[in-house]
This record gives sequence, C-alpha cells and structure tokens, in this order.
Amino acid sequence: MFDLLQRRLIWVGGKGGVGKTTVSASLAVLAASRGQRCLVVSTDPAHSLGDVFARQLDDTPQRLLPNLDAMEIDPDIEVEAHLKRVTEQMRRFAAPEMMKELQRQMQLTRQSPGTQEAALLERIARLINDPDSPYDLIIFDTAPTGHTLRLLTLPEAMAAWTDGLLTHNRKSEELAKVLKHLTPKSGRDVATPFDDPAENALSDLDERTKDIAQTLLKRRRLFMQARRHLEDPKVSGFLFVLTPERLPILETVRAVATLKEVGIPVVATLVNRVIPAEADGDFLRRRREQEASWLERIDLELGHLPRPRLPWLETDVQGVDTLELIAQKLAEAGF
Repeated sequence: MFDLLQRRLIWVGGKGGVGKTTVSASLAVLAASRGQRCLVVSTDPAHSLGDVFARQLDDTPQRLLPNLDAMEIDPDIEVEAHLKRVTEQMRRFAAPEMMKELQRQMQLTRQSPGTQEAALLERIARLINDPDSPYDLIIFDTAPTGHTLRLLTLPEAMAAWTDGLLTHNRKSEELAKVLKHLTPKSGRDVATPFDDPAENALSDLDERTKDIAQTLLKRRRLFMQARRHLEDPKVSGFLFVLTPERLPILETVRAVATLKEVGIPVVATLVNRVIPAEADGDFLRRRREQEASWLERIDLELGHLPRPRLPWLETDVQGVDTLELIAQKLAEAGF
C-alpha cells in the first residue's frame, strides 16, 4: 500500500494511550523479519517499550531478535552528559575562583525547564546524523508535535540566543561573521559552512573565542543536518496512530496539518483498536455503532492519507509472540 518501511527514519506518534508504542515495536519486528537491521528507540520519559517486549531496556541498544535492537533514552543520563560537556569546556577558560559559581549554575540548570528536552533532542539528532550507524532503519516511538517541531526550530532559537550573547562580546563582529555562515535559510551548506576557505573568520579569533564559536557552529550544524533528514521524504516519514474516538482524531488532524506546514512528510495514519466484526454482545454493538461515526470522521478529515486499521485484541500486548501477530496484521494492511 505504501513504502513506510523503505525509509531510514520512521516516527510513530499519537495521543497518549492510543497504542503507538505497540505499533512501533510491531513495525520493528516486521522490518527485522524482512532482513532489515532495525533499531527501535523510545524517547518518552515514561517508557513502556521494554514492557511491550517484556524485557528490561536501558540507554544502550540491546539485541532482542535477529536484526532487531531496542533502547530507551534516559533523559537524566542525557542531561548529565550534556552538562558535563558544557562544564569541561567552560573550565578551560574560567578563572579558578569562578568554578564554584559555575558548578552552582550547572546544578540549577539540571532543574531548569527544557533541559531534559534539549538533551533528548541532541541525542536524537546524533542518532539521525550518525554516518557509521549499523542500522538500515531507526523507528522512534515519540510525540512528533513535541520533540520534532522543537528540533526543527532549535537552529533558529540557537541563532537568536547566540546573537544576543554576541552583542555583549567584544569580539561580536568577528564571531557574528562566523555564525552568519550557518544562519538558517542563508543558502549555505551546513555540512560545509565555509564556502571559501579564505573567508574562514575563525582564523583571526583568539583561542577562547574561537573555541566558543566552533562549539556553537558544531551544535547548530548538528540540528540543521537532522532537520534536513526529517524533511527528506526519501529518508524520513511519520506515522500517526489514533483510535476511533473524538480526542485522538482532533489531535491527529491538528498534528498532520502542523507537520505539513513545516514540510515534514506524513506517510499514513493507523487506526488502532477497531472493534472486530465478530465481537458480540449489546455493549459492543452499541460501541460499534458509535465507532462507525468516528471512522467516517477519520475518512473525511484524513482522506488524503492511507488509513489502515488494526483490530482491538482480546488480550493485552506483551511479549514477542503478540508483537509478531500484530506485525503480521500490519503486513496484511499494506506495510
């Protein structure tokens, strides 16, 4: 039906509780069964990927099946690693008497709003950009309207932040010239920020300012390269999971429209937990009648996208056997 699994990056998102983790895991099982080397990654701080596989997962990839690894990114580990890198760089230039205050500021930063999210986004960007990745496919179990839209706007946010700093820096003109090379929409290639080596403005900066400039440029380049991958329909694709209920439908319609506005390819939606036709009883009959109206609403609102369906299972999803069953149903649905 569609070529979602032919891409290198798949983002599975949706409202909480609609089954996106189950779908992410089942897609990974399906891809691995077809010979693709697959990594499925949970970026949700409230992880459930390990629960679905009935395995204990952590921040490093673990082999679960032939061709299939899984991991749960730990936001606390990412924050500590990020702050350690920042502290080590600042230690190189800070006077000894400033270190106590520096450490205090780093401690406060651990609790600052957005710190975990920024660290998670950096880890995601590194996974996306890794040229030595051993995987044919990476599936992210994440909320695209949160993580991804912030990933897309982070280069611009960084530009505004660094420009503000530069207005108070005596090297502002030289450093601003360097940063201009990576200004979004400037037409420069983020992989090769200096079109002409003779124009390399870093050469005239002192070591302290040059080091800061190189760090800022490297970080901005990291996120902009990740954004390019996200925007490439041959590389990346989104799958929204929803259930035939009012709130998941409304959220999915908004999310699809938002991603379209920023040029992010949405490949399909997946309608999960549809009541099977063979389910009996008055309660399920009434639920099915209500469900039919929501399915019509999905066809109306999201008719421009493929909308395969998965049935509501009799039991909870846990373990590889159940995931293989769902993977088979996904294959029958056109994945």
